[in-house]
Amino acid sequence: MSDHRTRVLFVCIGNSCRSQMAEAFARALGGDVMIPASAGLAPGWGIAPDTIRAMDEKSIVLRDHFPKSLRNLARIRFDLVVNMSQRPLPLEAPARLVEWEIPDPIGMKFEEHCEVRDEIERKVVELIEELRREVHPPQFRGQGSGYVPL
Repeated sequence: MSDHRTRVLFVCIGNSCRSQMAEAFARALGGDVMIPASAGLAPGWGIAPDTIRAMDEKSIVLRDHFPKSLRNLARIRFDLVVNMSQRPLPLEAPARLVEWEIPDPIGMKFEEHCEVRDEIERKVVELIEELRREVHPPQFRGQGSGYVPL
């Protein structure tokens, strides 16, 4: 049986904050409609401690995650690429490219880091809802007293 979920790649600069949070939220909340991954243009050495701490507050564990480069995922075909780097991506044109203007939390205070996390969570939830509508579009039930299956 083929998997009809959307393959989504979240990209930021270091793959140590924004794209890791987006991938984690997507896995936790939208596994029924997407297969998420993340990468960075210039991967960092590890996941930022404030990112791990911020996601722990949401009961999402990132301790075993690690930054990856686009090259690590070059052989995978993605249906959607979400770019949070605010830089052009060195990718062949994906089926769909979406730009998210989300500030890089590196160097921010922890509270600001959490605000970025919450913004990413909202955007990921919106994306999940959009993908669910595509999979299960609303059906017109006609007029009258209601739909009665035969």
